Amino acid sequence: MEIKEIVSYFMSNDSNIIEVSFRTIEDDEEMVRIDQIHYSIAEEYGFDLVTESFDFFDDDEDDIYVDEDKVELDEDELITFLNEYYTVNPDSLPPAEFY
Repeated sequence: MEIKEIVSYFMSNDSNIIEVSFRTIEDDEEMVRIDQIHYSIAEEYGFDLVTESFDFFDDDEDDIYVDEDKVELDEDELITFLNEYYTVNPDSLPPAEFY
């Protein structure tokens, strides 16, 4: 089992729970796996997934909606963490569902 891609993720500052949708190399393109993992587990595995956003060219006038609670994660680190987490905890891997 290896994570092929992150479809989406969300982690709010309030809950510290990462909700992530992803595909493994065994999944078809119309399949997705969804899991919720507390951020403290990633820290226990030695990962710091939060990335700093330096949007020097961001024009706030064009943004109709800005989600202040959205935390930006490093997707490459997230994939590495998930691969390690599911290798150690194979029973925690969620089943694939149609997208």
